[in-house]
Amino acid sequence: MDLSPIQNALSSGSYATIADTCDELMLQARSPPFRLASRGVRHQDDWPYAVHLLGYIFVNDLNSARFLWKSMPMENKESSPEVVAVWKIGKNIWNRDYSRVYEAIREFEWSAEIADMVAAFSEKYTEKMFQMLNSAYSTISVEEVAKFLGMSEDKATNYSLQHGWKLDTSCKMLTVQKPITVTSQRLLGSSKLQRLTEYVFHLEH
Repeated sequence: MDLSPIQNALSSGSYATIADTCDELMLQARSPPFRLASRGVRHQDDWPYAVHLLGYIFVNDLNSARFLWKSMPMENKESSPEVVAVWKIGKNIWNRDYSRVYEAIREFEWSAEIADMVAAFSEKYTEKMFQMLNSAYSTISVEEVAKFLGMSEDKATNYSLQHGWKLDTSCKMLTVQKPITVTSQRLLGSSKLQRLTEYVFHLEH
């Protein structure tokens, strides 16, 4: 089966398209005339499960990731440590065990095929976690920020300061700086206001 669309998406950094691309190719593989079994090739042996699973996780489709993991042949799980490592990331996200998400990313030596995608996901996930903190807190300890962002306290502090937060060094607390929302109101000019008044008068009479 031609898996070049998946490889092209990986090489171009189009990681958000990986899951859909894999889904489409998997459907083709299971439907005539593309059924691989008819050519003596077992689909599950050659399928890039780690890429497919990471594709779901990248777009935060954890339900599909769980379904793929559960439907995956046991021999593939046992023979591919990388598939298990990818699922470990997804499982920790599902359990909201934020610090272990980063542990799962760091503790495995990823193949060249998906190393860049894992790195891109890690950066994306850090941004998501920071935005969550930005919305949920007004003040938060450096220790907690470090846990949520999977960084050392020094790196978490620098990251927060770069995004406009303030540090109280006496108690190692960070003050969240909410983005300023400016609500602009467009005032009607006198001529437009007059025309609007005449229009309403016309409707009422």
